[in-house]
Amino acid sequence: MTTTLFVSDLHLDAGRPRATAAFREFLAGEARGASHLYILGDLFEFWIGDDDDQPLAREVTAALADYTRGGNACSVMRGNRDFLLGPRFADLTGARLLTDPSVVDIGGESVLLTHGDLLCTDDHAYQRYRKRVNDPRLQRLFRALPRSWRRAAGAEGRRRSRRYSAGRPAAYMDVNAEAVAAAMRQAGVRRLVHGHTHRPGIHRFALDGQQAIRAVLGDWYDQGSVLAWSATGPELRSRAFG
Repeated sequence: MTTTLFVSDLHLDAGRPRATAAFREFLAGEARGASHLYILGDLFEFWIGDDDDQPLAREVTAALADYTRGGNACSVMRGNRDFLLGPRFADLTGARLLTDPSVVDIGGESVLLTHGDLLCTDDHAYQRYRKRVNDPRLQRLFRALPRSWRRAAGAEGRRRSRRYSAGRPAAYMDVNAEAVAAAMRQAGVRRLVHGHTHRPGIHRFALDGQQAIRAVLGDWYDQGSVLAWSATGPELRSRAFG
């Protein structure tokens, strides 16, 4: 069994060039040997739409295109910050867009993949927000706005998100154990990989009398976080920024 790699919550932004450089190095190095690379949401701090003409958007899409042109498989899932990733992004990068949630085969095992915010059911206000921003009608209206307006809206959204998160305990915004169990039962799996919470770890627990695994990806704020899944199971790795 070859190694499958997972990342999420890179939150790439023009103000954090070290993270972008680290991601490019990852694509050019470690990721080249993977059987598949899965990016499970929030690749970008905010994605205004597939017509984004900023240098960061061009740099990252070009790096991904170079990766897939080399014969490397890559799938990207939308997160709560880049929910506007669309078909043109897929065409530019050669990556496949994944529905959230999705079940994939990893070494003969069915594994449930999700960004993770669907499982944070204790945060009712956030779930209402998530439902609004994923409304296709609202997204069409937003994409029709001038790019400068969308960038301003994205910046304001990030400021509101920081204020919202600052006043709440981390556990409140973590996944709900019952929601995790329900999602795994519905998918018929005993393996789950997600991001969003920025609380990396590999959790082993019993689900209906069988051993289950929930692997949580870390963010790329201070260092890179990679989950490598091989024949020996999942392993979290850290990548120092240069």
